[in-house]
Amino acid sequence: MEINRDIFKAYDVRGLYPGEFDETVARLIGRGFAAYLGTNRVGVSRDMRVSSPTLAAAFIDGVREQGVDVIDYGMLGTDMLYFAVARDGLGGGAQITASHNPKQYNGIKMVRQGAQALSGDAGIGDIRDMILRDRLPRPAARRGALSTRTVVAEYVEKVLSFIDTAAVRPFSVVLDAGSGMAGLVAPALFGRLPCRVTTLCFEIDGTFPSHEANPLIEENRRDITEEVVRRRADIGIAWDGDADRCFFIDGTGEFVSGDFVTALLAEAFLLKHPGSTIVYDLRASHAVRDTVARYGGRALRNRVGHAFIKRRMRDDDAVFGGEVTGHYYFRDFYYADNGFIPALLMLELMSKKNQSLHELLEPFRQRYFISGEINTRLASMADVPRKLSAIEARYRDAAVDWTDGVSIDYPDWHFNVRPSNTEPLLRLNLEAATPELMTARRDDVLALIRG
Repeated sequence: MEINRDIFKAYDVRGLYPGEFDETVARLIGRGFAAYLGTNRVGVSRDMRVSSPTLAAAFIDGVREQGVDVIDYGMLGTDMLYFAVARDGLGGGAQITASHNPKQYNGIKMVRQGAQALSGDAGIGDIRDMILRDRLPRPAARRGALSTRTVVAEYVEKVLSFIDTAAVRPFSVVLDAGSGMAGLVAPALFGRLPCRVTTLCFEIDGTFPSHEANPLIEENRRDITEEVVRRRADIGIAWDGDADRCFFIDGTGEFVSGDFVTALLAEAFLLKHPGSTIVYDLRASHAVRDTVARYGGRALRNRVGHAFIKRRMRDDDAVFGGEVTGHYYFRDFYYADNGFIPALLMLELMSKKNQSLHELLEPFRQRYFISGEINTRLASMADVPRKLSAIEARYRDAAVDWTDGVSIDYPDWHFNVRPSNTEPLLRLNLEAATPELMTARRDDVLALIRG
């Protein structure tokens, strides 16, 4: 059969269902996953998408065909699967999900022992090549066993252990689960807090009847933004479909960038663990670096991507890592990302400092002016290195860093331009000391990229 190799991404498998990714492909990937890990027991779970039950069953069938036992955890958020794999000492695990993508997509996120993620460079590419080159091992003589287990109650206790629940004040909170997996966990978590909670889209529904579960897109935040403003709430919290990322709205209805969330969470950890190490991605606002320094921590700037962030955290014993896209990683959660710990930490920080989220953010918004990520499509992949070289030549009097794309740093402004892994696309993130300087420099760099 013909399989689209493009479904094998840098960090997961993902494609349109059933045209690009169906049960036959899921079964083959299950076989490849079992063969790659070489373990005897794995866990599998799924999100709420309409196609997830049959895809999960096919993936499980493929794993068992290779003689590997499977624990089926049923419907979970992705970070709950990470918890299950690490807690139960499994050789690996897989979540059937397409994360924040629209309903017509599905896919698989895979981890090895200790909830360490597979990536295109380590695992996903190997599985892809086994399948496409017809090199899957023969089925085992003994078919793997299948059992079921649940972890929701234990997961809730693990997440709550990150904060002092007694310290949390009775804030007015609006929560939007986006019809996704946050609707499974958030009621149990927030039921343990004194907050006054308003819930939106908490009925788990893979057809996403209200809006897509991708809060990075403004139209998907319209409901929660309006509700926060209408209720004069202290904070709004929204999750993506598989609930491994959360996003924040302040009391004025303004969306909070991942840079500033990373800075606030770094502060929260440094108040608990003085002198700790924080890892952050090189696109981020200097607000992260400066906040870590102000609270006596050690800030490590790092290449973008969860595999690289997690590896750096392990190597340097970092307590916390953050990316501007809303992925936040925790040493005491197996160095994995989690969509609920940030929400609890933010409420605890607001309580400790007796400030609203808007008040916590005000110093950042007065000092750091960020462009957000701006994408430019080029004519071909060949244009990518040419444009990056032109950027270096134009700004050769700055500090130049090629760790991930090209980063240019001046005393009062800086930016990073990174290429896409899979298409002729350049991504610009820029920050300056004033809004006027940000606008002017942003337009200069975009003119160079697009000229």
